[in-house]
Amino acid sequence: MFNALIVDKDEDGKTHAGVKQIGLDDLPHAEVTVAVEYSTVNYKDGLCIGPGGGLVRHYPHVPGIDFAGTVESSDDDRYKPGDKVVLTGWRVGEAHWGGYSQKARVKADWLVPLPDGLSTRQAMAVGTAGFTAMLSVMALEDHGLKDKHGPVLVTGAAGGVGSVATAILAHLGYEVAGVTGRPETEDYLRGLGASQIVPREELAEAIKRPMESETWAGCVDAVGGEMLARVLGQMKYGCSVAAVGLAGGAALPTTVIPFLLRGVNLLGIDSVMQPYENRLRAWNRVVTDLPMDKLEAMVQPATLSDLPKLGADILKGQVKGRVVVDVNG
Repeated sequence: MFNALIVDKDEDGKTHAGVKQIGLDDLPHAEVTVAVEYSTVNYKDGLCIGPGGGLVRHYPHVPGIDFAGTVESSDDDRYKPGDKVVLTGWRVGEAHWGGYSQKARVKADWLVPLPDGLSTRQAMAVGTAGFTAMLSVMALEDHGLKDKHGPVLVTGAAGGVGSVATAILAHLGYEVAGVTGRPETEDYLRGLGASQIVPREELAEAIKRPMESETWAGCVDAVGGEMLARVLGQMKYGCSVAAVGLAGGAALPTTVIPFLLRGVNLLGIDSVMQPYENRLRAWNRVVTDLPMDKLEAMVQPATLSDLPKLGADILKGQVKGRVVVDVNG
């Protein structure tokens, strides 16, 4: 028997989460069984721990959209007992049981080997949020971003994706402007490498002009909504925005003018269904381009019993940086 965070739904449709003991026979059928060491907390996890957000198909459910650990058994030749592995995406923790458990059983196709130079704890300090941030930086660079082009904007900069994106971009030599609605996070963001802090209210209000002065050479946007619409009108000619989230809403109240007159690119970043080779590329870039001291500065530790509160907190925008969940703690 081992511990797992179990979310269940009562007859009234309300969900409740708590740590319970389950056995190997309770896990889903798949090729690889992993002894989970660490997981983390993402916005989707908050939804799955709480109201579900339409993501969870069946109850009882084990959330946790990412994890890192050691292979215990495998029916697939690609992995053998003792291998260190990482999982992000593939709707694990949503449609499939996830990482908030001391053991998990998943498809071999969903795993990647833990990169050399990274511990399982560090991998989950990165987690889905950091993996998404790295994909965003790669996409911006693939579309021509250069450090001499000017400042790169990061919205929701104190969140999980924003924190890692800020640290990576600063390490690569870019001038980083971090957007935050929490003034108390300014020192934290400057510690990650942000050279400019932009108060959220400066970009939160939509304006009627489809374009403003050319300001940003690139943007990693975790907010969406009116802020993304505003930022699109401030991009320099031919530059790109990597869209990774919708904390400010899914609607995009803008026009096609920035795309037609300035050649702005809006790049959609999906971490869930990324092909294997690009996953390896991103994780290897994490090892070289994310300073581990900066990563450690983002971390707050947690255990399985902390997750119900943390799930509620992240939905309210009250989680800073990265939460690393020691499932054996």
